[in-house]
Amino acid sequence: MGIQISSKMLQELNMTSQEFLIEMATHFYDLGKMTMGQARNFASIDQITFQKELSKRNININMR
Repeated sequence: MGIQISSKMLQELNMTSQEFLIEMATHFYDLGKMTMGQARNFASIDQITFQKELSKRNININMR
């Protein structure tokens, strides 16, 4: 199953598809719905980049 976001929707959000994936990944991580590994894989970014994205959004890293 895949998710399709139209280019029109991305334009309305003023985001690239990569920015959208990062936004969703950080949000689900913050909610506890994804682990850090799942979230960074979802966003297709490395761990350091994901941690920087969390920091930009003032989201704490779960140490459990």
